[in-house]
Amino acid sequence: MTAKVFAYTESIDVANAVGQYILKQQDKAFNNGEDKFKIAMSGGSLGKVLKKSLIENSEIAPKIKWDKWEVYFSDERIVPLDHEDSNYGLFNEMVLKNLPSSTPKPKVFTIDEKLVTGKDGQVEGADIQKDKDIAKQYENVLPKQFDVILLGCGPDGHTCSLFPDHHLLNERTELVSYINDSPKPPPRRITITFPVLENAKSIAFVAEGSGKAPILKQIFNDPNSRLPSKLVNEIKSGVEINWFVDSSAVDGVDGIDVLNSKI
Repeated sequence: MTAKVFAYTESIDVANAVGQYILKQQDKAFNNGEDKFKIAMSGGSLGKVLKKSLIENSEIAPKIKWDKWEVYFSDERIVPLDHEDSNYGLFNEMVLKNLPSSTPKPKVFTIDEKLVTGKDGQVEGADIQKDKDIAKQYENVLPKQFDVILLGCGPDGHTCSLFPDHHLLNERTELVSYINDSPKPPPRRITITFPVLENAKSIAFVAEGSGKAPILKQIFNDPNSRLPSKLVNEIKSGVEINWFVDSSAVDGVDGIDVLNSKI
């Protein structure tokens, strides 16, 4: 299925488009008889995007059924949950803490903090077996299928904690793997793998800024590229794949049909 690219001039319009997309997927899940909306997300700038779209947008916010959400993380740094590098910590700061006190909270699945060893996600002083246990435990709580997986795209083309030329790009047995050689600090993380991405109902990338344009050119214009984000674009399982970007992120990117309408 060809990836759709939705581009907007203003960052707030990108956020609102992401919010409309999430709302549509939520309602689709419930209309199909699901009792929970199962969503996974990365960190980075996604926290701010979700705050703008799901908390501050007065049209979208009342329609989000937080009490029926199950929130997972497509990757996580092996650090305490209140650490500045924690993806959960970012979601907590940007979204959970900004929900009105009367709003029921979603169920959020985090790594087992009791198994975290070492300091600041560094390899030195870490118990790698416990890192593997963290990954296995997280795999055991994953749903059979995600309704939505929200992803970022790094300047090197990585997504989740799946990095260019890394052996985990070929992982087919584990659904969640640990990594202790991430080229982006901190080195110790867990990440979902391609079988989870391939089985999702819908995937959405969010990428903003002119700094993303060079890597998006490779992803969309280089047929020989094996960048992780491009590999996601090329998934053939039928998963719906969308990109939500600002205009500067796709400046000079050829061969894509850029849309700017509502989802």
